[in-house]
Amino acid sequence: MFLKEIHTPIHHLKGAGSQTCQALARLGIRDIASLLSYYPRDWEDRSRIIPLSQWNKAKQVYTVVTVLAHEWFGYPKKTLKVHIEDDTARAELICFNRPFLEKQLEVGKSYLVWGQFSYRFGSLQSSSFEFEHADRVQKTAEFLFLPIYPLTAGLSQKILRRLVYQALQLYGKSLEDELPGSVLQQQALLDKTKALGAIHFPKNKDELEAAQRRIKYEELFYLEVLIGRRALERQNTLRRTPAPAQGQTQAQSQELEDKLSPLQKRLAERLPFELTKGQINAITEINRDMSGPHSMARLLQGDVGSGKTLVSFMAALRALEEGGQTALLAPTELLARQHAENAAKILEPLGVSVAFLTGNVKAAGRSALLKALAAGNIHLVIGTHALFSAGLQYHKLRLVIIDEQHRFGVLQRSAILAKGDNPDLLMMSATPIPRTLALTVFGDLDVSVISDLPPGRKPVKTHLARQSNEQKVYDFVRKELQAGHQAYFVYPLIEGDSDRSDQNNLKNAEAMAKRLSQEVFPEYNVALVHSRLDEEQKRLTMNAFRTGQIQILVATSVVEVGVDVPNATCMVVEHAERFGLSALHQLRGRVGRGPAQAYCFLVYSDRLTEDGKQRLKVMLEHNDGFRIAEEDLKLRGPGQIAGIEQSGYLSLGLADPILDASLLETARGDAFTILKQDPGLLEPGHIVIRQVLERASPFTQVAL
Repeated sequence: MFLKEIHTPIHHLKGAGSQTCQALARLGIRDIASLLSYYPRDWEDRSRIIPLSQWNKAKQVYTVVTVLAHEWFGYPKKTLKVHIEDDTARAELICFNRPFLEKQLEVGKSYLVWGQFSYRFGSLQSSSFEFEHADRVQKTAEFLFLPIYPLTAGLSQKILRRLVYQALQLYGKSLEDELPGSVLQQQALLDKTKALGAIHFPKNKDELEAAQRRIKYEELFYLEVLIGRRALERQNTLRRTPAPAQGQTQAQSQELEDKLSPLQKRLAERLPFELTKGQINAITEINRDMSGPHSMARLLQGDVGSGKTLVSFMAALRALEEGGQTALLAPTELLARQHAENAAKILEPLGVSVAFLTGNVKAAGRSALLKALAAGNIHLVIGTHALFSAGLQYHKLRLVIIDEQHRFGVLQRSAILAKGDNPDLLMMSATPIPRTLALTVFGDLDVSVISDLPPGRKPVKTHLARQSNEQKVYDFVRKELQAGHQAYFVYPLIEGDSDRSDQNNLKNAEAMAKRLSQEVFPEYNVALVHSRLDEEQKRLTMNAFRTGQIQILVATSVVEVGVDVPNATCMVVEHAERFGLSALHQLRGRVGRGPAQAYCFLVYSDRLTEDGKQRLKVMLEHNDGFRIAEEDLKLRGPGQIAGIEQSGYLSLGLADPILDASLLETARGDAFTILKQDPGLLEPGHIVIRQVLERASPFTQVAL
């Protein structure tokens, strides 16, 4: 039996009463499988004595003490104070809300005590401690590394340790191994039974490290098996034999496979700038995929301003040359409209028919557009969720482009892909994703990275400013406005909310738009844009800002993506500590898109926390989005950036794809090697993998 299949309820264990079971349920522990899979967050090293006199030289004291006396203090509710000593010093145990310890810590008897001590009120004290009768120490001497578990109300370390130990004795000694024997031998891994016992109650550090490596490897291995199977399924979904591009012979098509196609070359020649090396590499990789025998599935990554959208337009030209249509899906109407305007400007002169479709397109125009799309008279349609609505039909959907891919779920991506016959898929991300996370979350995709910026693009200069010094920021912005440039002011809230105390001191976009226009910059035109405005009003406001009729745009993070105004040179983000690093980097990327030097001011609270200072310091020191993403990953964890927590991929118990990056790559290599050799997992040595995937539901949930 596999560990995940032991569904025996917790109450079958001795000492697991109703209150204990309720407390365990709050931690997600309801059966033996979830109990034994609830791994410690730390381990106490009790392999050596740390006396009271060494209280400030170690993480905690671990020593045998004698109880000298009891004392009660405080009024009206008395608190027990227990006076103790070992061979090196005296100390006091402060027993807040634990008067019952008077009977358990008897005067004159010896106890093994461990806990954190500090000097307070002239005495060495501890209020966070545990103890054991000294005469019982020999009985538990084999457990010198005790587990420390995350707890909840009504649960103690002693209770949880006792239940885990009991479960190990009853159920943990005859488990089937979830890993093939060849992998265990090749990677020198512990078997599952030994690893499970050692992860909870290791005998020494070496055994603990071996157990951690085994369990982490297993989690990462099955994660990569699932990713690998998805990749193989996609590759095995054969498409029609690719037709040569229009006007070319088969030989010419082959010759151009790794170069720009004719339409792509025509577009490149019309551009007022040269494509970067990164853009050319990405285009040729996409062309190669689109000429292959199976549907493309590629993630296009690039920092803000790297030219991902232009690369996606090049891909749409390739689809057109092969007789197909392209749908470009954007998360907001504002971004979709800007893409449509840019596409019409540069693609229509090449004979490309471009259309814009959202839920707000009026019925008369919508009906004609749908007919043209179904007839194949529209080559590129750009829009929002309307692109995969029930009544919409494509003539021959050849390519699906998803911008800001993390804003769409798996079902939404599947819905638009279902509109075609296994169309190619190009997903774009303006939020750089570190390599280790890309291997984990997008491991079934090919990845193209545009790491360079267009020539002549100047890095944005970033400055940090306290809220109390914001007048200096206003003065600087005024100089830029006087020079004919424009500025953004971004706030975390649309309007104030007096019912929420945590927001009482936060500035909001509506109030600040009035203040900036009436008090700070009365000589300039100020406008407001946020998500609650209707799409037409947002469009008119953005157009006015783009054309220079508005000098200051006050907004929320709605301008984080897609807004391109080359004349804007100042980005001011107030309450910057309220934004994630990726959001701040995206906002900073809204300026610096023209030839003039651009500036970003991150205005933060005068009471900024140390964590907040560390995060803003990353923005000050780095302009590289991939480096910022790495730092963001370290500070916030893999599940909280780029919307990745919604993907379901990171349901790992012990492994961390960042901290365990090396082990992740090893597990990935092993998993992909096995799948390439035996895609159906039919060989005797691989049957266990198939059984785990079929029988252990938590693993299959990871794939969803």
